[in-house]
Amino acid sequence: MLVSVNPLLPIVKLLSIPRDLWVTIPGFGENRINAAHFFAEAQEPNTGPDLALKTIKNSFGIDLRYYVRFNLEGFPEVVESMGGIPLNLPEPMAGLPAGLNQLNGTQALAFLRSRSDGDDFFRIQQGQIFVSAFIRQLLNPSTWPRIPQILSSFSQVMDTNLPVWLLPRLILAFVRASFTGIETLSIDRSMVTPTVTSEGAQVLLPNWDLILPYLGNNF
Repeated sequence: MLVSVNPLLPIVKLLSIPRDLWVTIPGFGENRINAAHFFAEAQEPNTGPDLALKTIKNSFGIDLRYYVRFNLEGFPEVVESMGGIPLNLPEPMAGLPAGLNQLNGTQALAFLRSRSDGDDFFRIQQGQIFVSAFIRQLLNPSTWPRIPQILSSFSQVMDTNLPVWLLPRLILAFVRASFTGIETLSIDRSMVTPTVTSEGAQVLLPNWDLILPYLGNNF
């Protein structure tokens, strides 16, 4: 997921990339885009984010500088430190009914990892709903007394190269954007062609004539 922040306006955009998108990974050839991090980490620990950024730059022409990486094994503790997350679903997802659901840490992780309801594009919608709810809960004033616990739990699961001086600007932009709306975008079905590789893997071939102008207009 790409995050674009303009602190002055403020505008916050989230762009989801299908994990099965077939791209060229520098040094490894063609594969699913989500394999970039895996290949690099298997070769040398802590190099996954760098190769993921390079893959996105080479594929989409977006020069990313920063990353945020989460270890989902410890994610339930983050959610618990926030007092849980209210999740308003437009339709049943991951075994949860439509409407408002209050999730604890274990339930939140199960929702994130659920693959039972549909294809990659349905999971993108599912992930965007969760991320938006997660951000709203972090910015909710009722959560602020829990900031010490939240920061402590984040330190156990989050890895980033964001400089400390940039964090106040980003936080302020997210707070302001929470009132105007955080825009969620995605590379959707109309921009890809499902196919099967010679090894039998189901992947998505990108239509660059549609994807690149779409990114150019929104990023």
